[in-house]
Order: sequence, then C-alpha cells, then structure tokens
Amino acid sequence: MIAADADQVLTIYQEGIETGHATFETKVPDWAYFDNGKLRTPRLVSEDADGVTGWAVLSPTSSRCVYGGVAEVTIYIADRAKRQGVGKTLLGALVEASEAEGIWMLVAGIMRENQASIALHEKCGFELLGYRKRLGKMLYGPMQGQWRDIAWMERRSDVVGID
Repeated sequence: MIAADADQVLTIYQEGIETGHATFETKVPDWAYFDNGKLRTPRLVSEDADGVTGWAVLSPTSSRCVYGGVAEVTIYIADRAKRQGVGKTLLGALVEASEAEGIWMLVAGIMRENQASIALHEKCGFELLGYRKRLGKMLYGPMQGQWRDIAWMERRSDVVGID
C-alpha cells in the first residue's frame, strides 16, 4: 500500500462502513489520519485490472515495548471482490509479512454479526477467544443506538517469538 492507493483504499473503507458491521467509525478519515495510525510495514493491497480489490494493515496495540510484537489486523475487501478468495489470500500474505517483521501475535476485533470475517480469520489460523460484550454503541446505520458485541480473536505465530 502506497499513498497512490489512498483513494481506492478509502473507497473500500467507505463500503465497509456502509455495511454497519465493519467498524464503529461513522465516516472515512482523511489519508493523513489513516496513514498515521498504522504500522509502516506490512501494508498490503490486492489488485486486479480495475484497481485495488482489498487491503490489509496493522496497527500497534500499545506503545509499551513489551507489546512491540503484537499488532491489530484490519482487512477490507471491495464489494466487487467478495467471495473470490481475495480475503484469504490477502490475510494469509499479511500473516506471513508480519512474521517477517518480527510480529508474534496478531489480534482482531470483529463485530459479532460479521460472520464472514470471523470465518476468514479462523481459516487463517486465528482463534476465537470470546466476545467483548456491549463494547460500543452504534452511531449510524441499521443498528444505530444498539450496543455491539465484538468477537476477540488472536493468532500466535509458530515462527516468531517461540523461544
């Protein structure tokens, strides 16, 4: 992912927001804000002849040095590319690239209703640890005003941080 991908990445993010099951965010941030909150590497996009079909990035979970090998996954797939294997390919590549960066644990928080994302993460080695109940209240969409449960998932590397 590079700055030239920004418009397409943020368009896909908007598609996710519109589902009401991808994020508590109510609007797409500007590129500078988005870019600033993510780890520099790895940042991945998938593409076809028409442009970006999906993206995956990592965010730090804590500024404490002991958590330097732990990162939170964010992955979004364009509506036009869903159910074509893009998510599995992209998340699998993100796992591999994260291990090359020395990251030993990936975490993901996924809205309970987003069963496709939960299943995707399970296919890529994530384990469902449980649900964070009523973590946040929706401010928009079909579930506006309702508290949402978040599936908490993690994937521990069997390559990095195993000593």
